[in-house]
Amino acid sequence: MEQKLETFLVLCRTLHYGRAAEQLHLSQPAVSKHIQALESQYGVQLFSYTGRRLTKTRQGEILEQYAESLQYNEERLLEQLRKEPHRILRVGATKSIGDYVLLPYIQRFLSQSQNRIELLVDNTAHLLELLNQGKLDFVVSEGIFDRQHYDWMLFRTEPYVGICSKNHPFAGKIIPVSELFTERVILREKGSGTREILERTLLAEGYDADAFAEQICISSFEIIKTLVSDGGGISFLYEAVVKNDERLGRFLCPPLTGTHEFNVIFLKNTDAGRTAGHFLFPDLEI
Repeated sequence: MEQKLETFLVLCRTLHYGRAAEQLHLSQPAVSKHIQALESQYGVQLFSYTGRRLTKTRQGEILEQYAESLQYNEERLLEQLRKEPHRILRVGATKSIGDYVLLPYIQRFLSQSQNRIELLVDNTAHLLELLNQGKLDFVVSEGIFDRQHYDWMLFRTEPYVGICSKNHPFAGKIIPVSELFTERVILREKGSGTREILERTLLAEGYDADAFAEQICISSFEIIKTLVSDGGGISFLYEAVVKNDERLGRFLCPPLTGTHEFNVIFLKNTDAGRTAGHFLFPDLEI
């Protein structure tokens, strides 16, 4: 990929000419010159300032999407030209999916000796950053993402439930949202799909997480489940995460609980969707 587009992508990610220049080992005027050349080439403005903050224009967002796909496709082309004996499949997954759902798919994939895989388990926000940089082939996530920026397909749906200790008054019941707020809630870290879904649904009901009597943040599912089972609070997790855990009680609290999508996310105008399809749905013609 030509250097001007590489410069453009780094500036899209940093939104700062100085930091972009540092990453590219270029002078700041050289970065500006590359951007000006692209703007002249396409006859559009790619960035603008809001106050002192650099932002992408709509035209800049369109070119970013194209350049990300071009970068990914060029890397795949180089792999084919080198005729490397094994291609490593690079998969990103959110913690719910990576730790509790994907194992049988990985085992099936690795049952063929020519296959290699790298799995990164992280929150949705960071995984999408890496996808944009061409460092992942696709991401499997329950989190919120920009459906205009990416291509995607449904992997499966999964129940999202409230959990509590087995002797908690909520156990086995349907609870109105208004009755939750005397409780301590245990949340995942910011950027996690599990937390984003809860916060988004709360907001739609006119609340936020501060409405709870207390909130704590724990990134580990195992610690969350242990704290909840010991009466240390309530939480909201996917059924796949708490399946067969007899320490826990369950409760429903519509619309906070319900069924949500697990989606496969990949860059537009690439063959990554076909790659993901072969990994997840090998018996289907994709």
